[in-house]
Order: sequence, then structure tokens, then C-alpha cells
Amino acid sequence: MVSKRVSARHLLCATAMFGLAALPAYAADPVPADPAPAQEQDASGALAEIVVTAQKREENLQKTPISISVMKPADIQNRHIQSLLDLQDGSIPSLRVLPFSGRNFSLVLNIRGVGVLGDSNQPARDPGVGVYIDGVYLGRPQGLNGALYDLESIEVLKGPQGTLFGRNTEGGALNIVTKKPTGKFGLSVTAGAGNYGSYETEVHADLPEWHNFSLKVDGLITSRGGTVKNTMPGQADFNGYDRRGARMQLKWQPSPDFNALYAYDNIYDSTTVGYEQRVSVGTAFVPAAALQPKRADTVAYGIPLQDSIGHQNGHTLTMTWNAASHLTLKSISSYRELTQSQYDGGGMAGGNYVTTAAPNGLAQHDNTSDRYSLANFQQYQYSQELQAIGDIGDHLKFVIGGLAYHEHVRDQAQAFNTGYFNSAGQWIVEFPQTGNLMNLNGQTAVTNAVDPLFPYVGVDRASIAKTTSYGIFGQATWNPALLEDRLHLTGGLRWTDDKKSGTLLITNNFAPVNSNGTFAPISFKSEWKRVDPMVNLAVDLSRDIQAYGKWSTGYKSGGANSRSLNYRAFDPESVSMFEVGFKSEFLDHHVRLNVAGYTGVYKDQQVDFSVPYFCFSGTGAVIACPGAAVTTRTTTNTYNTPKHGKVSGVETELTLAPFRGLTLNGSYTYAYIRVGAAVDPFCELLAGGGCAIDLTPRAQQAVLTPKHSLSGQIDYEYPLPDVTLRGHIDGAWDSGSYNSSTPNAVGVPNPLSQSGVVINTRLSVGDIDLGASGAKLTLSFWVRNLFNEQHLVARTYTAGTGYYGYFNDPRTFGGQANIRF
Repeated sequence: MVSKRVSARHLLCATAMFGLAALPAYAADPVPADPAPAQEQDASGALAEIVVTAQKREENLQKTPISISVMKPADIQNRHIQSLLDLQDGSIPSLRVLPFSGRNFSLVLNIRGVGVLGDSNQPARDPGVGVYIDGVYLGRPQGLNGALYDLESIEVLKGPQGTLFGRNTEGGALNIVTKKPTGKFGLSVTAGAGNYGSYETEVHADLPEWHNFSLKVDGLITSRGGTVKNTMPGQADFNGYDRRGARMQLKWQPSPDFNALYAYDNIYDSTTVGYEQRVSVGTAFVPAAALQPKRADTVAYGIPLQDSIGHQNGHTLTMTWNAASHLTLKSISSYRELTQSQYDGGGMAGGNYVTTAAPNGLAQHDNTSDRYSLANFQQYQYSQELQAIGDIGDHLKFVIGGLAYHEHVRDQAQAFNTGYFNSAGQWIVEFPQTGNLMNLNGQTAVTNAVDPLFPYVGVDRASIAKTTSYGIFGQATWNPALLEDRLHLTGGLRWTDDKKSGTLLITNNFAPVNSNGTFAPISFKSEWKRVDPMVNLAVDLSRDIQAYGKWSTGYKSGGANSRSLNYRAFDPESVSMFEVGFKSEFLDHHVRLNVAGYTGVYKDQQVDFSVPYFCFSGTGAVIACPGAAVTTRTTTNTYNTPKHGKVSGVETELTLAPFRGLTLNGSYTYAYIRVGAAVDPFCELLAGGGCAIDLTPRAQQAVLTPKHSLSGQIDYEYPLPDVTLRGHIDGAWDSGSYNSSTPNAVGVPNPLSQSGVVINTRLSVGDIDLGASGAKLTLSFWVRNLFNEQHLVARTYTAGTGYYGYFNDPRTFGGQANIRF
């Protein structure tokens, strides 16, 4: 394979022209040589205070009466987390992360079992967990795998966050906070290498303040070859990545009461998809050699594959004015662009079926395989948020604000089979060389509607969507003088107006079919208004123990399905949740125990139903489409379930600091979720004409929600006269979850993913003095999946294909050297 990846040397040389190396990362202040586990303890060996911004102001985690998990810089480094994809091992309680259909550039996020039931990668569909970086909402799942910069924290806010964070936070929100310019000199350089040809380079430079200006520049390169070798010459290997980019932050502070922070980032992300393996026999004809029941390091048969490329860039201007001693005004303005190509030849499992036809002009064959799915995705967004954060006297604090958000998204997708098994079991790769660009039956009214990635096959779908959203919110906490200020009553409310519109240009290689039987693009336009309230009552039972009860709501926006026949709009889905919990510290802050229990109603869930492609006659009757023999693809519409579902569970987190240098963490979560059953509104075509609807309600499966999950970690620091030794080990386990919300064709649930314990570790020698310069050196060695545990993190079954799915990553390891000034 000829690599298109840019070397670390080339990138660092390019950034040196600007005076400092830089790549995509979120900046860092000067810190000790190794930001290690000791950060969890203060000078006395007690657990240190954790500061969060979940309620739009800096607060102590233990005094914030909502369920939050926080990953700090030491945790990120110790677990060797380079992107949000690395959180798929379950290291944060109640947060589940998985690449969508093996596409590592697009992430499915789920908190407490809520967040996604269908394909949120489409232009007019949204996820249910909001991701924010420095207060800016990231509107698309595509691009979430981009490299993470030097972070202050990753805060996971659990449960509906509709009041302060707004739309698409019915499951919760990820509040990612980056480190800002300090105005003091600091430089950190890290270089590392590992197995599978991996290497990494990081540079973080914080410059001294000059005429009220402070500058911070950050750069990052992380690259790894594929973990599964593709035997087809000249083609990419599976599960590789190359991430790089730059971030610059410029802070202007002309007075102690005002500052303006401008940030610009530019991110490049090149990935190949995960390898989808067939692990058992189905009824479709496939040679036994194609079965791979264990995690493979080489494909069964070589197939076409190339890198999927993503580009992101964004501008953010945050202005903060301390207008009075008890009032802060803040403005957050942002503009972001995203493009993402998709080349998904995930393997031979999902595309196998017996046929004697010759789709896409290929020679007649017995059994097709290797469905090559190509897509092109473009998005831009801009937003403006205003906040007023303050206190009235000693007993009332508040935050009020407003948000305007606009998004424009366009996509197109193609899918075709590039290979087949003949009757002798031989694997043949063949690309279609001819074909009508738009479709295979002469409907060419949309010839100029898209820019396809492959010229000789039809375009399966193409659409455009626009979203405009406005919100006004307020939240206040009253601390009455009675009970010695131990009572905290919080109320909040958010009004939102969502407008969404779109145009379906192509579906299943045809122009969409209007109800009058003509082929032409179809548009939709809808508007939804919502009010999301929140009430929270917290009581300080003692100085270090707080109990609370909370009720809140959140929602996921409505939209339309670009795989559908008619592009009909569906409504928002929502969650209304009660939560009770307590936060506590014991033994002079050496033990921290936080527990939360919750239950709620899951309303109007957006579920998908699919049927074979059909059309309408001139009188509106359902008929077989003209030329329908050229496609067996199905179409999908999204509907809101009439019956409510249920969400409930328990979360516990325990942290111990038995003595100076040793910190122990553990968590357990139990989650139960029920999705409301729904009747498939599609009708099935009848042999004699017309169609019939099956009125039997069909149960849906909760996605990406293990009933039980455990995680834990141990951190130890041992100082010696000239160096400091540090050790870390963490592990996670869950009981398995579904990766599809729809039961399979035989009417039984799809199988759960497999359980397995994944262990990660890191050892380092830090604080090595490099002489008069004051620089400190840290040498470290890390391992992810220490014992090379293997299990299917996504598993599917059909009668034709048998069991197939994606395995977790194999053991990866490497060494790092870091120098800090």
C-alpha cells in the first residue's frame, strides 16, 4: 500500500514557519513534568477538589447536585486517550461510544441508554447526546473522532440537559473544556512510537503576555497503521488512522474585568473502517475459508478500500466582562465547517446474498459480497450565545441567556458490490465499468444534483437539510437563610424554537416519487416549539454530604429520513426524568462516594421501518416501480412510537486515597430501558396488486445499553530523590448490548455484543532534571488492552449471513518521551 499520510517531520517543518509547531489539539497550561495521578490528591494526601462548569459557572463537583463524571488530564494521559473513540472501552460510567457501522470517523454516543435508535449521520437527523467544546455545540457525529488537544477536562453530564444546553441533549451532554493561554511561558513537547507502525508528536507552547495579549499554540500528530491487513495490492489496511491539525488561541485582556479569547483550529482526520467479520455459517453460499470466528489480523479475501478523509476548521470568539462585582456577561460566537468522505468496504459479512442477477453491470455470479459504501458529506454551522451569570445578595445565584444556531448540511451516498464468489468458491473482484450515473431505469432529471465519488453506478440517496434554532433559558438557585444555608432550591426553564427544512434529491438511484406518480425532488419543512423545565432540591446533610432530588426534561430534534420514499417529517422525541442522589466525602476527604438513581419516561421515540422500494400510480395507488428489477434495496421511514418507553438505573462512583500517592477508583452502573412498541406503517405489496399493513405492534431494542457495567483504576506515585515513579492500571467490563434497534428478519432480537474485560496500563519515570534550563523529562510506556482480550463489540445475525460483527481493538502499546519547560 502506498501511504498518503504526511510524516511528523513534514508537518512540524511546516508549522515551524509560524515560529512554533502546531497541530489539532486543545491547548495546555504549563504543568509539572507528568500530569499524573497525584493531581487527585492535595498536599496532605486527601482527595483534591474537582472543578466543573456544568452549570455555566465554575463549581466544586461535590457541591453540584447533578450526576457528573469527570475525566481529568491525568486520566486522559494514563489511558492514552487520543480521541473520543478511545472511550468505547467503557471507562466513563453510563457513557457508551461506538463507531457507526465500523466507520471510525462517525461516533454513536449514548448516555443512560438514551441518544440514538437510528442513523443520526443523515443531514436531517440529529443525535441525542450533545457534544460541546468550550461552549460550542458540534452539530454532527461525523468528525467526533478528531484528535483531542490538551484538555482541562471532559465532563459527562448525565440525564436530560434541556434547560442549560438545549436541543439534542435528552440523554445528556459532553462538556469538553480546553486549557487557555496563561500569559506565562510554558512549552511541552512529546514524541512517541508504538506497534502497528504508530507514532505521535505533540507540541504545546504558551507564550508570555505582551501588551495585554497572550498566545497559545498547540499541535498534534497521531498516526497508526491498520490492525487488519488487506491482502489486495495497493489498497489500505483496516482500522488505521492519521490525525493532525493545529489550534491557536489569542487572548486580549486590556483590564482585569474584560477579556476576549479568539480560537482557531484546523483538523485533518484520515481513517479506514473497522473490519466486519463473518464468524458463523449462514444459508447464503460462502466458502468456509471466509469464516473468521476469532479476531483476524488479515482479511479472508482482499477487497478495495481507501482512507475516509475528514477536514474541520472553526473560529470561536469568547468575550467575558465582569460588569459588576456580582455580574458576569459572556458572549460565545462561532463558525465551523466540516467535510467528510466515506469509503466503507467494511468486510464481506453484511453484503452477502445469493443471486443469479448481475447488479451494476457485473458478470453473472452466484454470491455477491463486499458492499462498498461511498458517501460525501458537507456541513457548516454558526452560532451565537449570550449569557448573564450573577448573584443577588448572599442567597440567590442565576444564569440567563439566549442562543441562535444555524446549520446547513448536504450529503450523497452510493453503494455497490465489488466482488463475488463463483460456484467454485473463487473470490472475484470486479468494478462496474458502465452505468447511468443517477439510476438504472432512465430517470435522469437530477443529473446535476450531486458530485458522486464513483462514476459508473447510481446514487443511492442525496439530500440537503437546514436547521435554524433559537433558545432562551434561565436558571436560578435560592439558598434561604434558614437551616444555616443548607437548603438549595434550583429552578430552570428553556424555550426553544426549531425550524428544519430539506430536499430529498435522490432515493435508491431514482428521483423521489411524488404521490401523483411523477419523479421529482421532494421537500419538507417543519417547525417545533418546546419548553424544557428543571427543578432541583439539594440539602447539605453535613459539610461533606449532600443529598438531592431533580426532575428535568430534554429532547432530540425532529427531522426527516433521507432513505425514505416520501421524506415525511417526524417529530422530536423526549425524556422526562426524576433523579435522586447523594454526594459524600468521608475520613477527612480520603473517601468519596457519589450515588445516583433515576427513572423516567421516554416519549415519541424515533424508530425506523423499512420495506422494499415501491412507487405510486397516477391515481395514488401503490405499485411496483418501473424498472424495479434493477434494485432490491429497501427504503426507510422514521416514525414516532405512540407508546411511551421507560428509562431507569443506578450509578455509583467510589474514590479512595488510603495514603499519599495511592488513589483507587471504581464505578458500577445498572441501566434498564424499554422502547415503546410500534406498528409498521408501511404496507407490503401483494402479488395480485395493492398492499396490506401488518397491524401487529413490533418491539424495538434499546441500542448500546448494557444492563450492567463496571470500571476501575489504580494510580500510584512514588517520589525518589531525583525522579518520580508513577503507575496506572484501569479496566472495564459490561454485560453486552444491542447494536440495532430493529429485531432481525426471523422475528427475534439481534444478539447482544459479547462481554470482555479490557485492561489498560501506563508506567512512567518523571521529573528527570535536564539541568539549568529547568526542563523536566518524563519517559513512559503504555499498553491498551494489556491481555489482548477479544470480543465482538457489535454483533448481528441473519439467516443468510449467520453471525457477523466487529471485534474490539487488539493490544496496542508504545513509548513516549515528554519534555516540559
